[in-house]
Amino acid sequence: MKVRLSNYNPDWARSYQDEADFLKTIFTDEIVRFEHFGSTSVPGMKAKPVIDMMCIVKDINRVDVHNNTMISLGYDAAGEWGIPGRRLFRKGGEERTHHIHCYQTDSPQIERHLIFRDYLRAHPEEAARYSRFKEELAERFDHTSEYSPAKKTFVLEMERLALAWYDQTGTNK
Repeated sequence: MKVRLSNYNPDWARSYQDEADFLKTIFTDEIVRFEHFGSTSVPGMKAKPVIDMMCIVKDINRVDVHNNTMISLGYDAAGEWGIPGRRLFRKGGEERTHHIHCYQTDSPQIERHLIFRDYLRAHPEEAARYSRFKEELAERFDHTSEYSPAKKTFVLEMERLALAWYDQTGTNK
């Protein structure tokens, strides 16, 4: 998939909410809550215009029951896609609009993602630094297959800073 990097768009929050409302009609009472995370959830941050959504569910295995429905609605059901205990759905094909990451309530991935999001929201200078780094990568790489792995070390370092910040403050802000 081609790298598409965009300036922050306040419509991303509405797109997240619209999709969350729609997904409630599919997963119904299996859902505990939704969270908007990733770069599109951080005001002012550059991002690939793909809404990362977390769908926190009671039982991750019950999500699989909905695969055919999700596929019929234009999602790709990617299974765990490299993260044990996750179910990933991608919407929009080559012009992707949403990534739905489903996790069971006890998954350690939930806190990791939310702390990172909250850290970037609380530290706009770090969000700006991350944006600049992504711009540099987008100039070097045309495809996400190269761009995404090139971000990994930088993101892991930022996650380490976010976890240290969380440990110091003791709260998600």
